[in-house]
Amino acid sequence: MNLISTFIDTAGRLGDRVAIVEGSGRRITFSALAERSAEVAGTWSRLGIGKGDRVLIAMPVGIDLYTTIAALWRLGATIVFPEPALGLSGLKHAVGMTKPKAVVTAGWYRLLPYLVPALWSIPGRLTIPTKAEARNVLETVGHDHPALISFTSGSTGMPKGISRSHGFLAAQNACVAQMLATSNEEERDLVAFPVFVIANMALGITSVLPNWKSKQPEKATSEGISSLVAREKITRALIPPVICDTLARGGIDPGLSAIFTGGGPVFPDLMQTMRQAMPDTAVMAVYGSTEAEPIAHQQVEDITADDWQRMETGGGLLAGHPIEQTRVRIIDDEIVVTGDHVNKGYLEGRGDGENKLRIDGEIWHRTGDAGRLDEKGRLWLRGRLSAKAGNVYPFEVEVAARTWPGVRRVALVPNTDPPVVAVEGDEPSPGLWRMKGAEIGVADVRNVPVIPLDRRHRSKIDYAVLRDMLR
Repeated sequence: MNLISTFIDTAGRLGDRVAIVEGSGRRITFSALAERSAEVAGTWSRLGIGKGDRVLIAMPVGIDLYTTIAALWRLGATIVFPEPALGLSGLKHAVGMTKPKAVVTAGWYRLLPYLVPALWSIPGRLTIPTKAEARNVLETVGHDHPALISFTSGSTGMPKGISRSHGFLAAQNACVAQMLATSNEEERDLVAFPVFVIANMALGITSVLPNWKSKQPEKATSEGISSLVAREKITRALIPPVICDTLARGGIDPGLSAIFTGGGPVFPDLMQTMRQAMPDTAVMAVYGSTEAEPIAHQQVEDITADDWQRMETGGGLLAGHPIEQTRVRIIDDEIVVTGDHVNKGYLEGRGDGENKLRIDGEIWHRTGDAGRLDEKGRLWLRGRLSAKAGNVYPFEVEVAARTWPGVRRVALVPNTDPPVVAVEGDEPSPGLWRMKGAEIGVADVRNVPVIPLDRRHRSKIDYAVLRDMLR
């Protein structure tokens, strides 16, 4: 059974339970979402959208987005998601690679054809109908039928297209379901990652969408988030590290039972701050990538004193045990993974040669991250292979250096030998950071105004920009 069939069954069972709540307060029940998606699917079916058609979505994150997803999957269409962090260039790239039959726009996104001439080549223009007659459209699709195409962030070159089949999404959903398993039938999740909203639609868990701008998570406030938690009676949060940091340092404990965080490294100093600020909240750090989500996870309360010591003295970042559906190997220091929910190839094969390995007849994905497995079978992250400096990897330095007095953010400068470390913060006394650096094998420490971060979650170092800053 694919996710859309599971969602329809779930909607029939849960009826008037709330499925999705927008940050503004607008909400929709499971039954209403199922009925609305049937109406939209019926309308678009009459407009000629059907099984196998590629349809690009350009619209704000909200109820209408998930209605559109459900409607297109009812039709057996393949959804195309441009990488939002890349803006108009990402949209143009997605159109060129996928050549969609139609585009769905809403809100200000309806102006995009005037801003991106590439959209003129798309034959169909779809909008969500204000009123339509529901039709019980539900195409039968196979395990390998493509459900959606998304793109990598492009941080290591031209964005690569990733086609996910219905079988792939079902396997990914099984991994997510296991991770999010709960005995509380009234769970309400604050969800900043669309993949988890889709999973919750099938699982029957209410998803509350953020009340901050997805492209500017660093501008969220602890007061605003806590107010949303209280208003919507949110019990758990699935949020990036930058939002965790805002909550932990805001002086307000929102009273969540659990937080799941990922999309960027969850450093020990943030883990410790969260434990102190929200002592009754279980925190799980999740490691994964666009091609393989999730790979491993770690409950913060299970980290031992010896683990903390290792991280603070150059051991890297503990990611925890790989999930049972993922097999992990370390080849030439690199983490490589395989499993039913791990992408086996890119659109048109672009990037396969560099990022895929065939081992004993199976395709494995190269994560581009350095790592090691410890004596307990747990995965430790050492940082990006491409960001190595001298004989050290980023996390072997950055994790430890974040514990130095006055440090706000730190980054190993790639390809420097001897290694150079850039530090954002206020040094309490001259020479202190250089002395601390010498203890972990780094002699050159440079104070910078700001460490550049990625555009997607504002949680990862943008090493390319950092290199340019220090030239």
